[in-house]
Amino acid sequence: MELQGCARGAPAHAPRDGPSKPAIPQKNAYARLVQKHHSGRFRSYLNHIAQKLQLEEGTLNDSGSDAEPSLKRGLVREALSKNGVKAPGTLLARALHPGQPEKSERLNEEGLIKRQSRPSEAGKGDYEEDVAEEEDDDVSPNRHGDAAASARAGQVLGGHRTLSTTASFLPKTPSSGERGREEYWRSKCSGSDGPAALERADRSVSAGQFGVDLPAVSSRKASPFSSQMHGAHKQGLARTRNHSESARAPPNVERRRQLSESHTDTMSNSDCRMGQRQLGTPRGGPYTTCLAPGDRKTRSKPTRGRKKVFEAYMSREDVSAGLKRKTLIQGPLRINPKKYHEAFIPSPDSTRDIFIDGVVARNRALNGDIVVVTLLPKDQWKVIKPDGCDNETTETAEGSDPPGSSPGACVLRDPGKGDVNSPDVVIEAQFDDEDVEGKQDGSRETKDQKQLSLGAGENGRDLETCGPRHAKQEDSSKPNDPDQYLQKTAKVVYILEKKHSRAATGFIRLLTDRNSELFKKCAMFSPVDHRVPRAYVALADCPPDFITRPEDYSNTLFICRIVDWREDSNFALGQLAQSLGQAGEIEPETEGILTEYGVDFSDFQPDVLQCLPQSLPWVIPPEEFAKRRDLRQECIFTIDPSTARDLDDALSCKPLPDGNFEVGVHIADVSYFVKEDTALDEIASKRATSVYLVQKVIPMLPKLLCEQLCSLNPMTDRLTFSVIWKLTPQGKILDEWFGRTVICSCAKLSYDHAQSMIENPEKAFAAEEIPTISPRHSVDEVRQAVLNLHQIAKQLREQRFLDGALRLDQLKLSFTLDKESGMPQGCYIYQYRDSNKLVEEFMLLANMAVAHQMHRSFPSKALLRRHPPPQSKMLKDLMDFCSQMGLEIDCSSAKALHESLNKTFGADKYAEARKEVLTNMFSRPMQMAVYFCAGTLENETLFRHYALNVPLYTHFTSPIRRYPDIMVHRLLSASLGDGPAPRMEEADIQQQAEYCNDRKMASKRVQELSADLFFAVFVKECGPLESEAMVMGVLNEAFDVLVLRFGVQKRIYCNALPLVGFQFQKLGKKPQLTLMWEPESLDQDAVQQVITVFTLVEVVLRSDTVPLKYSAVLKRPGGEE
Repeated sequence: MELQGCARGAPAHAPRDGPSKPAIPQKNAYARLVQKHHSGRFRSYLNHIAQKLQLEEGTLNDSGSDAEPSLKRGLVREALSKNGVKAPGTLLARALHPGQPEKSERLNEEGLIKRQSRPSEAGKGDYEEDVAEEEDDDVSPNRHGDAAASARAGQVLGGHRTLSTTASFLPKTPSSGERGREEYWRSKCSGSDGPAALERADRSVSAGQFGVDLPAVSSRKASPFSSQMHGAHKQGLARTRNHSESARAPPNVERRRQLSESHTDTMSNSDCRMGQRQLGTPRGGPYTTCLAPGDRKTRSKPTRGRKKVFEAYMSREDVSAGLKRKTLIQGPLRINPKKYHEAFIPSPDSTRDIFIDGVVARNRALNGDIVVVTLLPKDQWKVIKPDGCDNETTETAEGSDPPGSSPGACVLRDPGKGDVNSPDVVIEAQFDDEDVEGKQDGSRETKDQKQLSLGAGENGRDLETCGPRHAKQEDSSKPNDPDQYLQKTAKVVYILEKKHSRAATGFIRLLTDRNSELFKKCAMFSPVDHRVPRAYVALADCPPDFITRPEDYSNTLFICRIVDWREDSNFALGQLAQSLGQAGEIEPETEGILTEYGVDFSDFQPDVLQCLPQSLPWVIPPEEFAKRRDLRQECIFTIDPSTARDLDDALSCKPLPDGNFEVGVHIADVSYFVKEDTALDEIASKRATSVYLVQKVIPMLPKLLCEQLCSLNPMTDRLTFSVIWKLTPQGKILDEWFGRTVICSCAKLSYDHAQSMIENPEKAFAAEEIPTISPRHSVDEVRQAVLNLHQIAKQLREQRFLDGALRLDQLKLSFTLDKESGMPQGCYIYQYRDSNKLVEEFMLLANMAVAHQMHRSFPSKALLRRHPPPQSKMLKDLMDFCSQMGLEIDCSSAKALHESLNKTFGADKYAEARKEVLTNMFSRPMQMAVYFCAGTLENETLFRHYALNVPLYTHFTSPIRRYPDIMVHRLLSASLGDGPAPRMEEADIQQQAEYCNDRKMASKRVQELSADLFFAVFVKECGPLESEAMVMGVLNEAFDVLVLRFGVQKRIYCNALPLVGFQFQKLGKKPQLTLMWEPESLDQDAVQQVITVFTLVEVVLRSDTVPLKYSAVLKRPGGEE
């Protein structure tokens, strides 16, 4: 059993007892570079600070000592010792005097010792000095696991026994970090390269050059901000777009989150050549860039030429040849949203993803771009520890399993950029921002790493390895195949397609160096999404009074579009598009989300509107009745959400004399209005999908079509495409018919109305209890049709799951909004009921029927939808981990997984909560269903839909909101001889299919972000909110919970709690945290609380000071927060 302990306020890395491992011969100068900072001026500075702090502490102890606290301090220390947890004296003092501000000695990421009070939210999101900071390897020995440096730092601390936890998890205030960093620069560089070094490093982008780089920006006659803006909050605030992120990380984690990826590389420039590894290679490898002996003295001296930061792209011809020879690999780039130095592309052999380390290796590609990469030499690949610890970026000597390969792994990818490896219900992974990695520098390996066990994560989709390490006795086992523990590492050499919108929301500020020429010409744009680089923007594009009153705009959101990113610059060049308004307000934030994800929410152009019927009110032309089957006398009705306006499907169910039923699915005939090769068709194909926000819909088609001419409104004749079956009461298909029809819906039912009929089958409904019914039909006729459909749907559903279907339902949050202000008044978890299942079963049946009909007629041009099976490695690892947890889950097939998940949850009132946790975990290995053209895949077994377990599937039932459905309607019409043969070639169909996949993913992500936005506002307006929560995953210093009342996931950090200490251990592979709460009074002992997966806890959701951020606060067992 492995133990890890931590006490609040404890310094970071402890020296380990016993002899160290023999030094490994150095292959490069990295270790020597780090070693230089362990001695000389750097060590003298540490000693100076340590002596100063010891004097302060001695003064404090002399003035505040008394007998009783000393006695209590000894008792608490003894209690902690029995539990394997060490606590420094300052921690015990705080436990005994909760009213006094905590002061403790901390070792920060640069090795500087600092005094700090308890974590404060103030300044967490400050962007003011981010551009003036760098995250430089040579000033950060502890961050990379240098045990020797940790030991020396521990001695400097004055004899305090430190614990083996991760330094960057300890809280610190940004302000103290800035002071320490500035003092460090003065000591180390005599003031020559202070915090403004980053801007000086890029100063060769001269004022004149900047004007040339952005001619449209500099020469613009009118600024987009010609009207002055006042009244903004005078504080610099930053926040991540991911509002459903776990509970607020400690300030140092949040601070590092704000360091732009470009800053990591800035110091490699000629003007400020700090020791800097090349980010395209594993740290410490042969590619590492390091200082020559004389570089430290000449760092501030300008050089003649400007050193390139990025490699030039390969030529198109060389790329094509390399792809043909398979010496180059292409794929969609996914950047970790929390650790933006990490990126990945899928491996062609469907094994571990290919790792791309750092912004230099990404070579200016952004998230979602289709890139071409070349593999680094094999000795530069990332080595994966067979025991499954989860270092994020270790080099070739030893390391971690890649994301998704350790026991209990969860690989989550960004759904916003065309990733094909995401579940239909998106869950974005959460990451702590700690950068812990072992170094191949002759020192002992870092033992204590961040560990995520059994599904600690949030929705989307970048990678996090989660899994406990094997027991110590297993560590010495030798792998049979060493290659299975290697992860291919590559660098980007070409961008095939820029799928990222190159637009971002963020904040602007003046540059730090007011004496530079660049200061007079441009400002710095800091994006909210840290995967996007910071960018210089022309001051001419900024608001007119920005230079004189920059504080007025510190909380104002702007949209910036990246127009260039040169090889020799760490920062991109951007063009401010517009000001959105105040951060944290619903409409500006919504517009920012839509812009970032490339959603077209502009008004439809006149040429598009000219394609619509001009004579209104429109009536069906008489000739159409001759071409269609007239169903206007039939009892046909719609069942939709109560707020729906685009009604694109209707149902009918007529009893037949032989005891069977004639069941029809009737879909709006949108293709009648949207003709191929028209302006309307072009805009529909570009938008590809409607986007559903909490407060509104961004439609794919003009409202005249969406809400009127195509919408199947009651008591109105409408054109439809129908699939009609003859079904037995058990749901067996006896006959099938496809064709164009005319219907007249007799009622618009909501899901609530249909559910009420299902739950009260004998009730005689009064007229006021249901919507208006057409005079041609009675309430009882509609009620009976709903009941018949329900009975058949139950049979269809039962048979579908017997045949091997899988369903992984995820919680969905819905809101009630104030009619006047649009602000959220309440929220609730949407209930998926029998009325929803009724509609779903018949829509699935229609989609499958149309897929077969279309594929029979056009086997090479059919537009189908496939769902690949889950990633087998991830699934197996998750199964193994569940087995260790006592959960036997069979993942051999979709059917086996469905059955396992539905019998594993128990019979108590929390069975549903456990089901939600497990469903969340098993949704992560699932790949995304995608559209494709049948002719592009030779192997028809790849056509299958894994979750539905059917050979052919497509989308036919929602043409008002999905462009692929319009394409399917055209193909179906051609297959029936009712329309022209398809004009598009296979390649064109495939290209449109891939584009629709991208837009569908973006739409899904936008929808989630909209819900996150409204929930964050709801917490602010209506909080604090209390709820039970269930633990989903356990780290060594934090744990993730599912908040049961609202279905949101949050991370709770141990060092943000009023704890005396905490202890992490693994029982086999089962992770466990033991929290020791501070005594509420001097005569009480510390209260213990054990945290493991499925543990129930009480949490309070509180709004943070940063806009759109909220935290989950763990309540003391049996008490208050």
